[in-house]
Amino acid sequence: MSHATFELYEDAAGKYRWRLVHDNGNIIADSGEGYVNESDARNGIHSVRTNAPEAATVETDD
Repeated sequence: MSHATFELYEDAAGKYRWRLVHDNGNIIADSGEGYVNESDARNGIHSVRTNAPEAATVETDD
C-alpha cells in the first residue's frame, strides 16, 4: 500500500505552502500559492482532504 503525506513549509519569501508527497518522493500536488498565515495553508490542506476524496477525472482538449 502506498501513502502520501502533506508537507507544510515556509518558502523563501516567508509564505506558507503545502505539498502532497507520495512515499516515493514524487510531489503529487501543491498549494500553487503562498499563504501569509500558516492557518490559511492548513485550511488549504483540509479543503483538499474534504473536497477531493472521490474527485472525478475529466478529459479536456487543452
